[in-house]
Amino acid sequence: MLDQKNTLLAIILSALVLLVWQYFVGMPQMERQRQLAQQQAQQAQQAQQAQQPQKPATSNGAVPQALGPQTPGAQGVPPAVPGVQPQILTREAALAASPRIRIETPRLSGSIALKGARIDDLALRDYRETVDPKSPAIVLLSPSGSPHPFYAEFGWVAGVGSAVKLPDANSEWKAESPGPLSVGHPVTLSWDNGDGLTFRRTIAVDDKYLFTIRDEVTNRGSAPVTVNPYALISRHGTPPTQGYYILHEGLIGVLDDRLKEVTYSEIEEKKLFEFDTRNAWLGITDKYWAATLLPDPSAHLKARFAAGVSPAGKTYQTDYLLDSVTLAPGSTASASSRLFAGAKEVSIVDGYNEKLGLNNFDRLIDWGWFHFITKPMFKVIDYLYRLVGNFGVAILLVTVLVKVLFFPLANKSYASMAKMKAVQPQMMAIRERYAEDKVKQQQALMELYKKEKINPLAGCLPILIQVPVFFALYKVLFISIEMRHAPFFGWIKDLSAPDPTTLFNLFGLIPWDPSQVPVLGHYMMIGVWPIIMGITMWAQMKMNPTPPDPTQKMIFDWMPVIFTVMLANFAAGLVIYWAWNNTLSVIQQGVIMRKHGAKIELFDNIKAIFARSKKAGG
Repeated sequence: MLDQKNTLLAIILSALVLLVWQYFVGMPQMERQRQLAQQQAQQAQQAQQAQQPQKPATSNGAVPQALGPQTPGAQGVPPAVPGVQPQILTREAALAASPRIRIETPRLSGSIALKGARIDDLALRDYRETVDPKSPAIVLLSPSGSPHPFYAEFGWVAGVGSAVKLPDANSEWKAESPGPLSVGHPVTLSWDNGDGLTFRRTIAVDDKYLFTIRDEVTNRGSAPVTVNPYALISRHGTPPTQGYYILHEGLIGVLDDRLKEVTYSEIEEKKLFEFDTRNAWLGITDKYWAATLLPDPSAHLKARFAAGVSPAGKTYQTDYLLDSVTLAPGSTASASSRLFAGAKEVSIVDGYNEKLGLNNFDRLIDWGWFHFITKPMFKVIDYLYRLVGNFGVAILLVTVLVKVLFFPLANKSYASMAKMKAVQPQMMAIRERYAEDKVKQQQALMELYKKEKINPLAGCLPILIQVPVFFALYKVLFISIEMRHAPFFGWIKDLSAPDPTTLFNLFGLIPWDPSQVPVLGHYMMIGVWPIIMGITMWAQMKMNPTPPDPTQKMIFDWMPVIFTVMLANFAAGLVIYWAWNNTLSVIQQGVIMRKHGAKIELFDNIKAIFARSKKAGG
């Protein structure tokens, strides 16, 4: 009867854990999938229309003329126009709407639109959409009118009350050099307003992801002109995001000497964030990619994060305005800016931060609050990877290094656990002797601990040691692009993705996808490595005697199963780490227990399981 109650209780506890996991993990994942499908359906019906972002406000706070026929709203983007349907354009058609200069570098391909002189077409040569090297390259920037507009724009705005004609998104620039834009071969564009102002823009690119833009304006008129240099990054439509608390995706920057991270939902609610600052940078980031503006650290900026609504949907913008410049007749003014548009590779981002003297540009990568743990963890893994050529092997080696680092502490912990087992008969006698007096029982146990030099809390230390390491490795695997599509051995082609196999189709022998099962499909993706992890966790728990309390025994018996299900959808690299760490812990604990003469319960526990099986079968 007791066994039946325990079994029923185990089922109830397991169901409760699954329900909690479903609420906090499964449901958010399904909701993200639903939102993505809904966005894709909407984008299939209507593509984004070429919308004109509002230029930043002038230095006295006034809003200048918009870059198009509409009057901008107070939130920094054109307001919605009832009844106006966006024109349907493919990305190819949107690109063909303007003459272009090609971009060709070892890492980038794309083009600059002569209409508006925007950098609005960029693909990353080194990164593919899937692990298949023949899959399409990652597209980062796209022009207005395409399904996913995302672009950078630079230029000038006029002072308040000025009627000077300036280039806008519809102005077609002339290419003074044929292109393409490549490393060591900048391109120069020009535009004449017909009223005495001539504009020239020189764009250069390095061998990684950095564009340098130098704008010049010459006043050949008879009256002085006041203008302000500006730069902006605009994104139309809310992009699909991971939706995890530990990862920031959205608007980002270091402004007022502080890291500012604003999600798409936050900027939609607040509409506008304004900053009067120096030594700043700002932009829009995804999990692995980003487009950011990098003004001169000494420049004074009026910067903004903004959001609004256009006929094509929601619009997000980061921009800045530099101090005004007055051009006397015959004079020339210039302004320079930089654009980072590419993959958030640690060495490259750190290199730009140091080389350009930027203010914590390395925080573009979301190392989190505990970056002092997470980033060193990545550095060690990356160093080992360069030695062995496999990130999975590097993770195994890091686990060994952590074990060596905490070896003295773990030794003391396991030694204390071994002593606890050695005095277990005395502990049982004390509990029986003072069964009715819990106070005396506790006092007697503490005297025994003191006499035998035992720390009853020492057994928790190995678990506590794993927590920061586990978190740091989880963060590294989740956010670092270096782990993306990094293979291990065999069927693990991407350490940052879950094990693709599953027990429920016999690891691919049956042509069936269990993930398609409604509600339960998410939990049926239990691959080889999660099962190995569960077995190692079970072995580690069986190193200890069976708890005398039936409820505790049931919890310990079911815990490896529950963890196997919970971790099955985590990154394969994390599960491999956990399995390897458990294996090393079993070996280490066994050696220490044998050294102290304590009995290793693992083999007896395994024998007991087979004995019960034979007894039940007989």
